[in-house]
Amino acid sequence: MKKLTIATRGSKLALWQSNHIKSVIESNFSDVEVELKIIITSGDKILDAPLAKIGGKGLFLKEIEESMLRGEAQMAVHSLKDVPTVMPEGLLLSAITTREDVRDAMLSEKYPDIASLPQGAVVGTSSLRRRMQLVKQRPDLVIKDLRGNVDTRIRKLKEGEFDAIILAAAGINRLGFSHLVTYFYPISLEEMIPSMGQGALGIETVNEPWVLEIAAFLEDRNSRIETSIERGFVDTLQGGCQVPIGVSARVQEDGSVVVRSLLGLPDASEVMGEMVTLSQDETSRAGEAMAERLIAQGAMELLHRAEVMANEA
Repeated sequence: MKKLTIATRGSKLALWQSNHIKSVIESNFSDVEVELKIIITSGDKILDAPLAKIGGKGLFLKEIEESMLRGEAQMAVHSLKDVPTVMPEGLLLSAITTREDVRDAMLSEKYPDIASLPQGAVVGTSSLRRRMQLVKQRPDLVIKDLRGNVDTRIRKLKEGEFDAIILAAAGINRLGFSHLVTYFYPISLEEMIPSMGQGALGIETVNEPWVLEIAAFLEDRNSRIETSIERGFVDTLQGGCQVPIGVSARVQEDGSVVVRSLLGLPDASEVMGEMVTLSQDETSRAGEAMAERLIAQGAMELLHRAEVMANEA
């Protein structure tokens, strides 16, 4: 019997995701026993500052990856949207799972959707990307920073700190939390373009054949196509969560792939983006190519100004 250790954060969502993968592995590999190793990350400890100012989503991975490199774990299960596009030496992004709902969602006790929010409504999000797209639609809204795990954010909503909050729909669906609020509104891709990798789990592993064999079983082809485009786009723009970037690639029923992107300033005073439809034969480097077209239109200068604006906020 082989023993596979999955390093994980201790939040409800992280534990749900890791236990889900544990169950899938144990159901399909009778010679593998899986245990979880809970690790508190820097991102879990620093809750009083926006992610963009303290180093980005990579703060949720650092200690987990160090544990794997020390040989204390062979696998980690991440929300792929939190995984930087460059992997540490010795570790691999070995599988991308079937995606949950990729959309953002608005949660509210009083209002069913973005359009129904009253003038001056207070909306909570820690994401510059969500902030930019909300302000683009509704410049009258008051956007306030919101940190903490999913249940903490919902508690703050229910206590009246916010009129609405924006979270990834996938996390709410996985935890079965939609019933905890009066209104759960998945935001269409036309209204808000999600983060790269949103809705997918990224399986990070050490480079050992028996671990890679297990990871290969978890791989979803369409998710790999979609997220490779999204990650290529962000990597070419050298963008993390310190700048507002949305990108979504979706494989359609006919096999074509629709790619949407948007980037700009946090106050939405300047934005740019594209939407293209590709055949699967055209998806190699499609994200990079889209980013390069936007760079030719001044995207890098715009993102530099966005980072300065975010740091001054």
